Amino acid sequence: MSSMKSSEIQAAMDFQEPHTKQDEESLKGFVQRILDEAKKQGASAAEVAAGDDIGLSVVVRSGDLETVEFSRDRGFGITVYLGNKKGSSSTTDISDDSIRESVEAAVGIARYTEPDPFSGLADPDRLATEFHDLDLYHPRAMDVDEAKENALIIESCAQDVDSKIFKCDSSRVGSASACTAYGNSLGFLHAERESRYNMFADVIAKNKDGMQRDYWYSTNRNADELETPSSIGETAANRALLKLDPRPIPTGEYPVLFDRGIASGLIGHLISGLGGRAQYLKSSYLLDSMNKQVATDALTLREHPHLKGALGSRSYDSEGVATTEKPFVEHGIVRNYVLSSYSGRHLDMPTTGNASGVCNLTVEATLQPVDDILKQMGTGLLVQSLMGQGVNIVTGDYSRGASGYWIVDGEFAHAVDELTIAGKLDEMFMHMIAFGDDIDLRHSIRTGSLLVESMTVAAN
Repeated sequence: MSSMKSSEIQAAMDFQEPHTKQDEESLKGFVQRILDEAKKQGASAAEVAAGDDIGLSVVVRSGDLETVEFSRDRGFGITVYLGNKKGSSSTTDISDDSIRESVEAAVGIARYTEPDPFSGLADPDRLATEFHDLDLYHPRAMDVDEAKENALIIESCAQDVDSKIFKCDSSRVGSASACTAYGNSLGFLHAERESRYNMFADVIAKNKDGMQRDYWYSTNRNADELETPSSIGETAANRALLKLDPRPIPTGEYPVLFDRGIASGLIGHLISGLGGRAQYLKSSYLLDSMNKQVATDALTLREHPHLKGALGSRSYDSEGVATTEKPFVEHGIVRNYVLSSYSGRHLDMPTTGNASGVCNLTVEATLQPVDDILKQMGTGLLVQSLMGQGVNIVTGDYSRGASGYWIVDGEFAHAVDELTIAGKLDEMFMHMIAFGDDIDLRHSIRTGSLLVESMTVAAN
């Protein structure tokens, strides 16, 4: 069943080049109008982010076209300052009346808030003046028929892998184009376009002992660089098959290898601990860790915000601050916190241009093939999925539900599930002993598999 009217489906089928340079100029003019209105209403400073997003998503289930979704979202958010008093509002209505009313709402909120000496726009000398050609926009025709065909291939190839594949529960193909603009009353005004494409498969395997589910996906700025539909289906199916027949293991202390698909989350916990807000609120296990050893000296975490075509690339953050290449951790030693202008002022430090988070944060270490890491591990746990929220950034306590594979003598032995893995983040990073060369480029944190020397593994 389609969730669209016929006219909307036709619009999606005409998905060619939805955003142009003219759209960028138009959006910049729109942002400037809002900034002018903020000044007219008495704001001492203001900043505006506006966007125009177009998306197409097609889902196939059991050989049938289940949903077709075509989206067109426009809107803006404004933050105004009355001295150090701040107010914000946002809307999806882009009419002149809405602009006026949204600015009125933001100004009204600012009048009633308490002054905050740390609030305000970014420092002018930190704003971007150079805008790199990051190769983020690759528009291409992708109509409903093509998307449906690719989704059917994903499903068919998944089911053809093995007779134990019960079904491909869903396959999805999507594309998106975005035109965004940011401006502030310091004179910064810029717009840019970016594209994103994705394919996804959710597969269920079944035998006499039960069923197991797994998935796989590919995402890229350029549709031509996605994995093939057949490989998406086959990979998801093989992952589901490997999870069949899970067996128990004894509770104990074992080496744990975090699969590349979840390893970025582990790195993300360290980055959260280095976040400016966690630092000034004194709510991090890495409190006051600047220039201190927090991880093995084999590990460097460096940000590369200007990589062409990468999902995390950008010339400036959400405050207009220029992004730069820099290490957050260098040979295990903290070299930078992750700072916005606001958190930086709390810490009496300049912003690092990370108000939007990290940009292509990359694990830099001596990388090894995963097969070699498994041999190094010997007997232990390869974690393929995690459950629960048992990570405490304040204390560094780590405890999560896990499933994956039991490794014996460096070889796959059998699947395992309903386990709990536990440790302390500081010890885990100090005892990270191997780094995989299977780098996952689908996230803003780019890492391969990561081997922790020892963790507590408990069978439930």
